[in-house]
Amino acid sequence: MQKDLKIFKDIRIKANSGLYKYRTKSEIDSIYNWAEKEISKSSTYRDFYNIICTLTDYEGSLHNDTELSKNNLKILKTELSRYFPFPLKKIDNKWIINFVNNAISLGSEIISINNEKIEHVEKNLFKYYTTDGYNTTGKNIGLSTDFSKFYRLNYGLKNNFIVEYKLPFSNQILKNTIESIGYADYYKNFRNRFSKPYDQFYYANLKENEKYSFKIIDASTAILTIHTFSMGDEKSEEHKIYNEFLNNTFAEIKNKTITNLILDVRNNGGGTDPNDILTYSYLTSRNFQENKQAWISFKKIPLLKYYNLNAPKFIRPLFVGKYNKELQVIFPENRNDAFYENEKSNDHKIWTPNSNAFQGKIYLLISPAVASAGSLFASMVAGNSNCIVIGEESMGGYYGHNGHTPFEYKLPYSKIITSFSIVNLEQDVPKKDKQKYGRGIIPDYQISQTLDDFLNQRDTQLNFTIDLIKK
Repeated sequence: MQKDLKIFKDIRIKANSGLYKYRTKSEIDSIYNWAEKEISKSSTYRDFYNIICTLTDYEGSLHNDTELSKNNLKILKTELSRYFPFPLKKIDNKWIINFVNNAISLGSEIISINNEKIEHVEKNLFKYYTTDGYNTTGKNIGLSTDFSKFYRLNYGLKNNFIVEYKLPFSNQILKNTIESIGYADYYKNFRNRFSKPYDQFYYANLKENEKYSFKIIDASTAILTIHTFSMGDEKSEEHKIYNEFLNNTFAEIKNKTITNLILDVRNNGGGTDPNDILTYSYLTSRNFQENKQAWISFKKIPLLKYYNLNAPKFIRPLFVGKYNKELQVIFPENRNDAFYENEKSNDHKIWTPNSNAFQGKIYLLISPAVASAGSLFASMVAGNSNCIVIGEESMGGYYGHNGHTPFEYKLPYSKIITSFSIVNLEQDVPKKDKQKYGRGIIPDYQISQTLDDFLNQRDTQLNFTIDLIKK
């Protein structure tokens, strides 16, 4: 554990440009001192994994990830019992049952599990799902998806679960002991969650015709929905089709004098360049660029012996040498041992508004699922003076994030895989008083789904927006 911790720290210091993005050096030193003390009283693989997850999460990047070794992950997936059986969902700041079953009614509020308040359980599980900066709303997405696995990783295997809960719209606390199920059975239940009709586009492997849509609601209002920016780069056929879709859509908006555009990106977790920037060119009146600055923390890839590259050792030097040259071309400027893009970079290309760019009122719908290229795009739109933001704080940061290029290392003793994006980005967005550094996009109207709308599968945020436009 001590050897792997030292290697892990070296990797972060030498390769991760986001290490001190939201934390001071003294804060990072402090948490590593904590980790060393935890190791001295730890004895299991799970103990060490939880320490590494805590360190990974503390940095504050949604592109950070920590994976179990392949063997340990394989064991997890074959476990046939002792997992919490039901998916949960955060509604009105309460964790509620998101699955129709006979043990605890759908929509019931969880008060405690195995005599521990759900608020404490939540905080203990947050470390398994990373978000940008100090954001916590995005962590609810992770818990909604993987609650049972996270609970097992933190608390170990349990034969059953003593659950205190309240029925929907009731203040009476009830208690029930529920039987555990296996890993695979939990994810089967998740795939059959009650909220699936409402949130399926975030989890689905979307077909081309499901990724975006446009609909005119009435003579003055239309809705443009973009679930993802994963449409390939400039050379791909899918990108070209998307480009044509945007051109036709905004020409129609202009011809039909639509004055209110609802822009729904609530399921958008990111994708590929330049789909996000291209879309923004139809929604702005200013010249812009993808980011104001971008940099990495090394000239040559450090700690190569731990770099997780699926290639024979004799091929590695060829691959790494080529990769180093590419990075040096992209990041040529050395400023105090940080390596920056220059004005020739495609990221700093000046874009101009499209001739059909929308000039009316934009109603931007966001959620905690908005991340990466999705949050970069939404941040730029939110910076427009003609935009009203509705929903919940995004997972991705407003002012910037670490992104673009993922790196992956494997710790030699535990075989834990740690990954992060190496490019520290400052986004081309205006400063706003309500937008604090280290937070996601803060809505003008903080609107989340209500319990009644959850049970009746109604879209609280969209209905609020349509009512707002009418008023």
